[in-house]
Amino acid sequence: MAQLLLGQTLSFASNPWHTPIAEAAIHERHGAVLVENGTIRAVGKADDLRAKHPDAKIINHGNHLIMAGFIDAHAHYSQTAIIASWGKRLIDWLNTYTFPEETRFADRTYADQVAETYLDLNLSNGITTACAYCTIHPESVDAYFEAAQKRGLRMLGGKVMMDRNAPDGLRDTAQSGYDDSKALLRKWHNTDRLSYVITPRFAPTSTEIQLEATGALWAEFPDCLMQTHLSEQSEEITWVRELFPDQQDYLAVYEHYGLTGPGAVLGHSIYLSDREWDAVKASGSSLAHCPTSNAFIGSGLFNAKRSHEMHIPTGLATDVGGGSSFSMLRTMASAYEIGQLRGDALHPAQLLWMATQGSADALRLGSKIGNLVAGREADIIVINLASTPVIEQRVARSENFWEQVFPTIMLGDDRAIDTVYINGQPIG
Repeated sequence: MAQLLLGQTLSFASNPWHTPIAEAAIHERHGAVLVENGTIRAVGKADDLRAKHPDAKIINHGNHLIMAGFIDAHAHYSQTAIIASWGKRLIDWLNTYTFPEETRFADRTYADQVAETYLDLNLSNGITTACAYCTIHPESVDAYFEAAQKRGLRMLGGKVMMDRNAPDGLRDTAQSGYDDSKALLRKWHNTDRLSYVITPRFAPTSTEIQLEATGALWAEFPDCLMQTHLSEQSEEITWVRELFPDQQDYLAVYEHYGLTGPGAVLGHSIYLSDREWDAVKASGSSLAHCPTSNAFIGSGLFNAKRSHEMHIPTGLATDVGGGSSFSMLRTMASAYEIGQLRGDALHPAQLLWMATQGSADALRLGSKIGNLVAGREADIIVINLASTPVIEQRVARSENFWEQVFPTIMLGDDRAIDTVYINGQPIG
């Protein structure tokens, strides 16, 4: 039976980074979403859709906001257990927390436990899709995708490839990394709602031979995404320069091995030179903005304004567990704060776009998810815009819709997520 979800609705007619907000965002105070067979069939005014579809089952969400589910463009599900670990800088953090934790994923039982916890935490925070780094262990990939498949989720992920500068038990080889990734790709890519992502961790942990093999694998399967890290911290950039002295900059390493282009999702990308910005744009690569991580590990201030002015697909990302929260609301708040430190006041519509349609576009899923429009998959969240006393009292003073939404972005957490629909079905 068709379902008619009633409440406030928010969808986008165009990108609010490029179009005036009043034209880009469509808000219905008394709106409705018609869902049938896992697909959004119509979005509009409640009275109009009720008249057109009198037999639809009514689900009334009152004054709550109905919108597309959040999409996390860059995360490490294997770091779920070590989120909020005290640390110094990126390399110290990897050696102290990340690498020891990731060695545990050779144990399939442990990988299953973490995958279940990770997805449950995502859903409780309204994240309906994520693009995740697993570990070097094939078991970690199987655990992740099986847990996602069981929930009917549209999820992306891949086995990390590392053949140097990592501890014993956490390195593959150029050949085994290629072989394992190819086998996993053939097993999981386009199975149900799952997508495999070719995943070299970052240039310092792969030899030139492995990067060459990774580029060859992606050339064989160009419909897959490829994800990696780029220019997260200044020390990292210096390290890359030492490891690859023949390349003019960090991005050039990836360019040399065929690891840029449509479908490349480059995480962080804080310290790009003008040449690198232009090359990212020219290649058609995407960027993943990881604000809570960049603040927590002291990395720096990503230039979201520049990425959008250059029309580079840019998604928002928790970067769990370097990122300090599973909440996409907190992630948007951090993006706003980083924008403020750069002198760029990001509008709530721009933040919500990055967390939904922006991330979908960055992951080449923009025609399937990320917006509350007819024809998209019905991964939908319902947000309580008065979920805590402090938010409620602020909303009571609001004069327009954006003043109602912004306090939840800045102060909200999982308590604001009232309902999550996956393929049109409520979960939890």
